[in-house]
Amino acid sequence: MKAFLILEDGTVFSGTHIGFEREVISEIVFNTSMAGYLEVLTDPSYAGQAVCMTYPLIGNYGVCREDMESKRAWPDGFIVRELSRMASNFRKDITIQEFLTEQKIPGIAGIDTRALTKILRKKGTMNGMITTDEAFDLAAILPRLKEYTTGKVVEKVTCSQKYEIEGQKCSEVRKKRVALLDFGAKDNIAASLARRGCDVWVYPACTGAEEIIADEPDGIMLSNGPGDPKECTQIIAELKKLYDTDIPIFAICLGHQLMALAVGADTFKMKYGHRGGNHPVKDLKTGRVYISSQNHGYVVDTQNLSPQIAVPAFINVNDGTNEGLSYTGKNIFTVQFHPEACPGPLDSGYLFDRFIEMMEGKEEENA
Repeated sequence: MKAFLILEDGTVFSGTHIGFEREVISEIVFNTSMAGYLEVLTDPSYAGQAVCMTYPLIGNYGVCREDMESKRAWPDGFIVRELSRMASNFRKDITIQEFLTEQKIPGIAGIDTRALTKILRKKGTMNGMITTDEAFDLAAILPRLKEYTTGKVVEKVTCSQKYEIEGQKCSEVRKKRVALLDFGAKDNIAASLARRGCDVWVYPACTGAEEIIADEPDGIMLSNGPGDPKECTQIIAELKKLYDTDIPIFAICLGHQLMALAVGADTFKMKYGHRGGNHPVKDLKTGRVYISSQNHGYVVDTQNLSPQIAVPAFINVNDGTNEGLSYTGKNIFTVQFHPEACPGPLDSGYLFDRFIEMMEGKEEENA
C-alpha cells in the first residue's frame, strides 16, 4: 500500500505503508542511532512526535520485549528507509512490523530519509502528516499541519500513582531511598539506581513537593520527558520548593530543563535538536569528552544564568549548547544527556555513582 509523508513546507515524500493503518499529524524529528530502535520507540520522550531513523536498515534484529524502555510505544509515527522483512536474533519475540501494528503506530518506508533529514537540518523541525490517502488535498492539509502542537504531553506519559522498585542489596550500608519524579522516565533510570542498591519510589509528575519531602528520601531524581518544558508550570513551582531543601537532586534531560526554569533560568527550542547515541559532551572541570545518548529539542539558555545560582558543567562539543549544570552551594547537578543510555554508550554512567556519593554525604566532585 502506498503512503505519503507531507511536511508543512509543502514537501511530499512517497513510499510504502508500514505498521498500523491510520492517518496522523505530528512533529517530525530524526534520530541518528545505528541500533536501539526499540528503545527509541518505547522512550516516552517521543510522545507527540514521529521519528525518522537516519540509519538505512531498521528491524533486522526484531523486537525483544525485555529491551523496552516502557510498557508501550510512544511516537505518533515511524519513518524509515527500509524496514527489514526478516528478523534474525535468538532473543527476538516478534518482528518490528508486528510490533508497530500491535502498538497502533503508522509509518512509512521506502523514502529518502537522508533527504528528509537534510530538510529538517536546514529548515528546522517541522510538523508533518503520514497518510495512505492517494487523493489528499495539499491545500487543505497544510493549515492543519501548521496548527499542530504537542501540547502538555508530560501528563500523558507519567505514571498514575506512586510505586516502589526495590534496589539490589550491594553492601551492608543502609539502602538509599530515591524519589524519582516521573516526567516520562525511561525504565533504565530506575534500573540504574536499583542496581546500585537504591530503593526507588516513583512519583507522578505533578506530585506536590510536600508529599515527597514528607517521605524523607535520601535523594531526588528528576527524569527525562517530552514536550516544551515551559508548559510544565505546576511542576516548575513544586521543583522550586524541592530546590529550597537540602535534599540531593540529580536531573536528566527534561528534569534538567525544569530545574533550571525553577530557579529563574530560561530555555529555548533548538533548530532540530539532538537525538541519537553519538553526541560528544565535554566535562568542563576535567576537559574529558564523553560520547552520550541524547533526545531533546529544547536546551537551557546559560547566557544570563547567574553563577550564584548555577554554573555550566558540560557542553556539547558539536554546537556548544549547554549539557549540564552544577548548582552553587547546593547538592544538585543536572545533565541534558542520558547517562543511563539505552540506546547508546554507557560512558557517563558514573554520574549515578556520583549521585550515590552525594547522598552518602561525601564531598560533591564539582562543588
